Parts: sequence; structure tokens; C-alpha cells
Amino acid sequence: MLTNKENGVKIINVCGARPNFMKIAPLMRAYRADGRIQPILVHTGQHYDEKMNKWFFDELDIPVPDINLEVGSGSHAVQTAEIMTRFEPVVLQHKPDAVLVVGDVNSTVACTLVATKLNIPVIHVEAGLRSFDRTMPEEVNRLVTDCLAELLFVTEPSGVENLRCEGVADDKIHFVGNVMIDTLLGFRDKAAESTVLETLRLEAKHYAVVTLHRPSNVDDEETFARILTALEQIQSQMPVVFPMHPRTRANLGKSPLGARVAEMSNLRIVDPLGYLDFMHLMSRAACVLTDSGGIQEETTILSVPCLTLRENTERPVTIDEGTNQLVGSDPQKIIDAFHTALSATESTKRPALWDGKAAERIVEVINKWSVARGVPAAKHASVSQ
Repeated sequence: MLTNKENGVKIINVCGARPNFMKIAPLMRAYRADGRIQPILVHTGQHYDEKMNKWFFDELDIPVPDINLEVGSGSHAVQTAEIMTRFEPVVLQHKPDAVLVVGDVNSTVACTLVATKLNIPVIHVEAGLRSFDRTMPEEVNRLVTDCLAELLFVTEPSGVENLRCEGVADDKIHFVGNVMIDTLLGFRDKAAESTVLETLRLEAKHYAVVTLHRPSNVDDEETFARILTALEQIQSQMPVVFPMHPRTRANLGKSPLGARVAEMSNLRIVDPLGYLDFMHLMSRAACVLTDSGGIQEETTILSVPCLTLRENTERPVTIDEGTNQLVGSDPQKIIDAFHTALSATESTKRPALWDGKAAERIVEVINKWSVARGVPAAKHASVSQ
């Protein structure tokens, strides 16, 4: 809540979708530990499911947002415009020294545009990732945000190289590690206490996990059908747990593919899981099949084979140094990679700076940046949680 205590640089921190929550959580803890930054937490409401939001905020010890824009769903254009319309008055009221955005969702680019037009510096956490596929909305969001940001915090070496190739000055780029991994390492022991395997009657390393949500997979019936062909064979060999995204469930409900899924007796469709249960489910899996970017990173740290059901990835370090393979949607390629994954030896390599301290590095850079810009040490009314 807002207080009258004066203390350092004021930053509006934006989250809007579930992947953002895992990235914002370690930053909020690092702010509290450091004490020199006044964080205001804004939830745009881009992902608005009350149950899921409460799970993530409670499990990850994220403070209750100071402001919730309650934007809800809509097309990319409608959602982005609505976030901008509702976020602008927040910036005008609070007059922050910077706006910090994370990841690559619509909230990220919308709040970046608002801040930039108001001459407020933008800080981008998870900058520089590129799939080089502009048919992905996330790629467009990343490009626009990075073009406008003042401070760019990078998770892996490819991000540094991408930004340099795009002409970003070196003094704006900071390779700090991965805040998603801060969260994973910080909550790994707590996740180990989950009883999700018992609830689902699963034996460790004798099941697979699948997640699908990207429009290129679940909105394209032909592509979805190819992936299901692979899953039909995989589920005949071991249970496959499928925490189903609402988009995927809706598409199956109005498609002939729903009948194929219903016939897969060993494909266990469950509702989306909380962070701790899902992390435990992944950590004990024989293999994870996904089109999620974050899961590619998490499985690398968990040493679990990951098959990415896409033709590209913006996270090449998970292939070069991690457990990830790009397999696309070709059924035979997926099946062959699955069999190879089952016989793979466990990887213990960890990408550089994926050590649980990325948020601390980010806070230190922000403090040095604010001093260099002449932001007074005690300037605004602060936010304490």
C-alpha cells in the first residue's frame, strides 16, 4: 500500500500474464531486501482468471498489486489499446522515474509505448530474445519493446548479440541471468512437497507432460492433428498428462479432433495447475513436450528432456547447453525424439548466470543507473508491502 515514506527511485512494475508472475516475484523480493527502490506493482489483468492469479500470487509470495487495470481478454489490438488507455492515467498520477516490464506479452509492449510517449524510461527484463519469426505476436512485442527501452536486461548470450546487431548501445545492455530461474531455484524445495503425483496416480519418470497454447499449434487444425498423431503413440507407451490451456480446450470442443483425444485412454487431461504442482510434475517427468518458451528454460534447470513443438525458439541456450530439442509438428520426428529422450543421460550443465541471483543484479544496475541520472535518494512517496 502507499505510504509517506520517502526512499529512492520510483519504479512502476508491470505484470499481466502468468509467465510474468514468475519473473516479477524475485524482483519484488529483491526490492524489499535492497530498500533503495520504491516499487509500485501494476497488474494489467491480461490474464484475469481469479483462481489462477490467486494461486500464483500466493504461492510465489508476490505482494497484492497496488493497481489492477482489469483489462481482460480481447484481440491483440483491442487488448493492447485497452491496456494503454488504462495505464496512461496511472503513469500520469504516480510520475515514476521508470517503468519496468517483463517478458513479451501484450502488457509488455502496451505499457512500453505509454511510458515512452510520456518520456518515462523503460526497463525491459528478458530483453534480446529472438525467434526471427514475425508471425509470432510475441516476437513483434519483443522487437518494439527492445527498440524503445533504456535498460535491457538479458538472460542469455544470444540476447546480447541480437541487441548489438539491432544497433542497441552496449551501455544499455546488461547480461544478468534469468529471473524465471530465480523463482524456480527459490521454490524448488517447496515444490518437492507437492502431492500432485499421488493425486494423479503417477510414478516418477514413468509419464510425460504436454502443454500447448500457441495459436500456430492449437488454432491450426492440420498442425494440431499432426501433434495428436504423435501423442497417440506416446500415450500408448506411458501416461501423458496434459494440463489443458482454455484456448486448447475450446478448440477441441468444436473440432473433430476432440473425438480423437477422447479415444486416448492414457492421455490425462487436467485443468491448469498452480506453479508448485506444475513444477513438481515437470521435475519428475520422463519427458516434457511443449510450445512454451519458459518451460524450455525450466526443464533445462530441472535436467528433464524437453521437446519443443515449434520450428524455432527464441531461447537457443536451452538447445546449446540444456535439454531442449526443436521437433516441430512432424509426428515421426516427435516420436523419434521422444524415444531418444527416454534413453538420454541426465544433464547437469547450467547456463551462465542462471544461479538464482538475477534479480539482485538487476536491482544493483538500476540503482547505479538512477544515481548516474541524478535521481535523488529520497524523492517520492513510496510503496511498501
